[in-house]
Formats: sequence, C-alpha cells, structure tokens
Amino acid sequence: MRVFYPVAARIMMNRFNLLFRSIEVLMAFFLSVMIALVFMNVVLRYVFATGFEWSEEIARLCFIYLVYLGSIGAMRDNQHLIIDSLLTRIPVFFQRIIYFLVQVGVIWVMVVLTQGSWQLVVQNLDDRWVATQFPIFLVYAVGLVTGISIIIIALANMYRLIVAKMSVSELLSIRDDSGSEQ
Repeated sequence: MRVFYPVAARIMMNRFNLLFRSIEVLMAFFLSVMIALVFMNVVLRYVFATGFEWSEEIARLCFIYLVYLGSIGAMRDNQHLIIDSLLTRIPVFFQRIIYFLVQVGVIWVMVVLTQGSWQLVVQNLDDRWVATQFPIFLVYAVGLVTGISIIIIALANMYRLIVAKMSVSELLSIRDDSGSEQ
C-alpha cells in the first residue's frame, strides 16, 4: 500500500496544480474582459457621447469574480498580508502555535462567509440584474466557492504543519529584506 502513496500523492498534486492554473487563466480572462469593456465604454462616452449600459454590469461582475478567485490563489500560495517581523523573531514552537491559530481563524471567517453567501444565494434566486438579466445569485455563489476552497486550503495547511511536520517558514515562504527566501 505504501508503494502507491507517493504516486497517488503526485497525481493528486498535479490535478490540484491544474485546477489552480485554471483559476489563474480564468482570472486573466476576467481581467482582460474588464479592461476591454471599461476602455471601450470610456472611448464610446468620450468620442460618441454614448455607451453600453450592459458593459458596466459585466465589468463589475468580472471584478467581483477576479477578487474572489484571486483570494483563493493567494491563500494557496500563502501570499495574503502577514506581519512576519514578529513571527521570525519568536521560537519555532510559538511560530507553529500562532500559525495553527491563524488557520483556525481563517476557517472560522470562511465558514461565516460561506453561510452568508448561501443565505444571499437563496434570497436572490429569482432576481436578475437590470441590463444583462444575469442571475444575481451567481454573484453570491462565488462566495461559496471561495469560502469552501479556502477552508480546504487552511485544513491542508494545518495538515502540513502537524502531520507533515513542515516548518512555518516553509509554509509561509518567509522572505528576508533582500527578497530571497529563507
């Protein structure tokens, strides 16, 4: 059974990497659509004194999805804002405790986000945006995806901390002032 574990783990990591790569491609798509629509609308308003009403809604939707999907990617890479000046100066035992407590806090916040998003999805099942007729509940559904994804990533971080015995500096990729990894 042990022989298959490294192969299975490698296959699973490849699938997760493909999933996160897909999220990055989707983010790039949303960013380009948002930029193109806003630029097009600015030119239309400036030159022709008109614009597309629907472009503002689509650009807003792209921005919402971009932010939420970007949060998933940032959590996976542990690139959210942290104050590591304190963390690098305390003993390793306390680093591990603080990192664990931070992950518990992240899970709690994401549970609140997921519950709130679910309530908003249910409340807005029949509502649509004015210009595009886009279902409003899909705007709130991305909160479900983000919340659940970040909970899974935080649980994986806790697993790597406790079971895999990774150091906090490995998990966070703490960098010194020169920008190189420690």
